[in-house]
Amino acid sequence: MLNSVSLTGRLTKEPEVFRTANELDIVRFTLAVNRVFKNKTGQRETDFIECVIFGKRALTFAGSTTKGSLLGISGRLSNNHFENKQGEQVWRTAVVVDNFAWLESRATTESRRAGTLQATGTDDVMPVEEGTPPQVATDDLPFKVVFAADLCYNFNS
Repeated sequence: MLNSVSLTGRLTKEPEVFRTANELDIVRFTLAVNRVFKNKTGQRETDFIECVIFGKRALTFAGSTTKGSLLGISGRLSNNHFENKQGEQVWRTAVVVDNFAWLESRATTESRRAGTLQATGTDDVMPVEEGTPPQVATDDLPFKVVFAADLCYNFNS
């Protein structure tokens, strides 16, 4: 059986930091993830995914992210239940984060934290003309970059 989740999105608010009686650090946060398709009105809808991260990584995460941070995460889905004050069973589903990656520069995150970043309404992505591979300076990368178009054989030639 496989239980694996990978998401890319933005933090909806500042991460919430907790510490258990056993000294385990826990951080909870919500990731806003845009859907790839549009609804009937032509708008992209957004899913708000509850996430949790444990241990030393939790403190690293909380100290290096802020509301609006663009992140990639991977982990697993977890279902938990508890009884609320009214005696009802409450179920909660969340992504337990194993790994995360910052998808924007530290300067952008610090600007957002300082409140000096202007909202542009777009992600920090350069527009690319359709059908053209992105321009990437490959000299500084520690691996060889091969574009899918370079791997295709043209049967018409």
